[in-house]
Amino acid sequence: MSKLTSKQRESLPKSDFVFPEKAPGHGSYPINDKTHARVAKSYASKEEHAGKMSKAAEEKVDRKADKELGEHTHVKSHKRTVSKKTVTVKAHKRRRHTKHKN
Repeated sequence: MSKLTSKQRESLPKSDFVFPEKAPGHGSYPINDKTHARVAKSYASKEEHAGKMSKAAEEKVDRKADKELGEHTHVKSHKRTVSKKTVTVKAHKRRRHTKHKN
């Protein structure tokens, strides 16, 4: 990851942060490059799953990070952590099996 010193972080424009009202403080999520964008998405996901961040705030981080990464998020899938690996769980339709009586 490209390391930001406190001086560099303070010199970033507020537009480089997801939450400019907190910038350059803790929890402002700098998105000044692709590495920081990926890290911000990861931290926001962990914070939301731990109940420390709202879903709306996580989505705001994702939108800003995706813009920096050049990605477009159309459908969001659920994620869960298993043995330090993130596994994407895709939604699927369940078929109802019924027994036919003769």
